[in-house]
Amino acid sequence: MRPDPLSEAAARRHELTRAKAVQALRELDRAGTPVTFAGVARSAGISRSWLYTQPDISGQIRRLREKTDGAGSAAAIPAGQRATGASLRARLTGALDRNKQLAEENARLRRQLARALGDQRSARTRSGNGPEG
Repeated sequence: MRPDPLSEAAARRHELTRAKAVQALRELDRAGTPVTFAGVARSAGISRSWLYTQPDISGQIRRLREKTDGAGSAAAIPAGQRATGASLRARLTGALDRNKQLAEENARLRRQLARALGDQRSARTRSGNGPEG
């Protein structure tokens, strides 16, 4: 028995619509554009109501929307390029270590400068070139 041509056409149309939706979703995320139902529907040229009937696609839209909603400026960064918690902790630890090194170097340079200025002042005073002499 041969499949119904109308059913075949409907299945092809459904798969084409799904492909358009997924492609639009990826492009919006890659571009850093906030991912919303309206944005995906507009970009794909499909209806927003149809998107709500597709559990996997609507779930993906919700996940991407939640990531960008709570992240403030992260909305401009595609999900695949956002830093992870572990990488942020590593960067923070590195920055704190570098800050500590710089503070120690700064203190050492201040001591050296104070010593040099003190030596200069002593030399002027001994030679009689000081402000008091």
